[in-house]
Amino acid sequence: MSGFDLKNLFETAQKVQEEMNRVKESLSQNTVQGESGGGLVRCVANGKGEVVSIEIDPAIIVAGEKKMLEDLVTGAVNVALDNARAFAQTELQKATGGMSLPPGFPGL
Repeated sequence: MSGFDLKNLFETAQKVQEEMNRVKESLSQNTVQGESGGGLVRCVANGKGEVVSIEIDPAIIVAGEKKMLEDLVTGAVNVALDNARAFAQTELQKATGGMSLPPGFPGL
């Protein structure tokens, strides 16, 4: 029976950390989209959770409908940010080989 290989464990942890850092760097290059109002308002966010753009169909820009437009923009942004968080989580899980890491693990 072989003994516990602490050196191998540390090397593996370092490789996982390096892969997680690589993935985090690439998150800003990937985008996800959220929309509301049946696509009348679209928001694009990157994998880091930053809003990249907002597109509003001119058909809904009507005087007196400011509140509706604000609600649609808010909805589209929230969907895009939810999608960005889910994308980032999936990419980080791929980097760790699906291994569950404790909260506060360096790089999270």
